[in-house]
Amino acid sequence: MNTVHKRIIDAILEKEKQECPGTLDLLGIYGSVSTGDVHEHSDLDLLVLINDSKGYILSKTFILDDEEIGYDIYCTNWEMLENDAKCGHAHLSKLMDSEVVYIRDESVTKRLEGLKDQASNILGSEKRFETIANIREELCKIYGHAFLAENIGQLRCWGAYMINLCLDAVMLWNGNYYKRGIKRTFEELKGLDVPSDFEANIMNIVQAKDYTELGNALGTLFKSVMLFTERKTEKNAPSKESLAGSYEEMFSNWKNKMPEATERSDVFSSFMNLSSLQYMFEGIGSENNISSFNVMEEFDAANLAKNAQIFDKALEDYLQEYVKLGMEPVVYDDVDNFVKDYFDKMF
Repeated sequence: MNTVHKRIIDAILEKEKQECPGTLDLLGIYGSVSTGDVHEHSDLDLLVLINDSKGYILSKTFILDDEEIGYDIYCTNWEMLENDAKCGHAHLSKLMDSEVVYIRDESVTKRLEGLKDQASNILGSEKRFETIANIREELCKIYGHAFLAENIGQLRCWGAYMINLCLDAVMLWNGNYYKRGIKRTFEELKGLDVPSDFEANIMNIVQAKDYTELGNALGTLFKSVMLFTERKTEKNAPSKESLAGSYEEMFSNWKNKMPEATERSDVFSSFMNLSSLQYMFEGIGSENNISSFNVMEEFDAANLAKNAQIFDKALEDYLQEYVKLGMEPVVYDDVDNFVKDYFDKMF
């Protein structure tokens, strides 16, 4: 910390005394000045922790012309720090590593340490994967938004957002957080578990020369990070309770719609009905260890009769999951038998 930094800190403390006494809970230094990774134009990163909105008077952004350095005194309230402690991102140095130069009293120390412990517990436990799941959802949304970009400039902005999300997800996956600046990002990732060609995939986005090249690079990064952060959960053995009614529902929803689509040469309905069956297979298979089905692999827009046959074959194969459990589909000869059985089961 140099003389200028010290005078800025002293000015903040004095202003608080004069204009908003009691609103400043803590003043800390983080970033390059704290880590020693400074250059001649390094600014000063401060945690100015306030407990009252009156404390925002301490905020100030300015440029020192003689140094050609800009500074931003930015106030943080407890709610913002509490959000950081939930580890929704991996830039936690302000919370975890700030070098305290002023603290109001012991209660502030205790509260701050509690938030640090909370963050540490999340990073070191399964809870961090909940945050990663949220980041994955956001990444999917941003990937979709990116391709609405009208020009390469907009696409680059969405790409930068995606890079930040990917960097957060990967660092949190390792149960860690970034402690240094952007320029040290890849150094901090060294030795950690990261997706294959992670740095190269990011740099392909940065160095892309046209819209198509950039779009392809975004797709590569997106896919690699989504696969890397996908958690493989052990599926349950299927049971009568978990599969009951599923075959009958598939039959009811789409069995007769497939040949109907064929008769009407309705390729759209054929496509949508078969895809709905696939969605249902995937939903059941996400929780139950059943055989895999990929009916959409064989979809043929030029042969709707073939699609109907694909459906029937898949339904027949799925029936074997019932057979394995000693189950049979619920089938009635006619509606009279259904009504009788329906009411009998009520008593």
